[in-house]
Amino acid sequence: MRFKNKAVVITGAAGGVGQTLVQLFAKEGAHIVLADRDEAGCVSVANRAEALGAKTIVVAGDLSEKEYCEAVIDRCVQQFGGVDILLNNAGIIPRGTIEETTDEMWFSAMNVNLNAVFFLCRAAIPHMKKSGGAIVNTSSVWGTYPGPKHVAYCTSKGAVAALTKNLGRDCAPLGIRVNAVCPHEINTPMIRSGFERRGLDPNKAIEELNKTVPLGRIAEPEDIADVIAFLASDQARYIAGECVEVTGAKPVSG
Repeated sequence: MRFKNKAVVITGAAGGVGQTLVQLFAKEGAHIVLADRDEAGCVSVANRAEALGAKTIVVAGDLSEKEYCEAVIDRCVQQFGGVDILLNNAGIIPRGTIEETTDEMWFSAMNVNLNAVFFLCRAAIPHMKKSGGAIVNTSSVWGTYPGPKHVAYCTSKGAVAALTKNLGRDCAPLGIRVNAVCPHEINTPMIRSGFERRGLDPNKAIEELNKTVPLGRIAEPEDIADVIAFLASDQARYIAGECVEVTGAKPVSG
């Protein structure tokens, strides 16, 4: 029960990794705020978490809006008395070269992948200063080692890595640890829908991707959630300002 009675905010809670995080933290005693634009999905995930004994609240909305990000933190404080852990897990993946990237694709990537992280951290940190806390952001190895034809995505995730290192240094004296996880491909509905949009069979595409990973497969949501939980826990009490790569030894190439 690493997170017994801890107040935890999880963004992207209705997604592949998000659902897994909610279940993991519920099993370990956390009180959870689920944030996502998919309200029905969040309610379903929250119900499963409550069946495990967790206390939950759903705050659905658009992470591209500053007011929503601030409201998520406010609700956590009102409901649970503070914020102990913030997991900035939500993200989108616009695909395209710079010539293919529209204004909407660019600003959507920055708003959801980067600006929301900034707004949520800025709102949470004053509350965490009272008793310490942990923030785990989700960057990507495609941000730290940009891959091809994802200019908006790679730029936004690279900025998240930089933000994490900045906050890690600035917040450590406050008793707040800020780290990031940097995954490679993950077997989630998001990556599968991307294959479908390109006219590919998702199962066959995943099989081909598995062959490119030295460990033999791309990550499952649990592989990433376990690392996030470790970074959020007291087991990682001396880790701050780090971007932890979780890749199965696969390099970014192309």
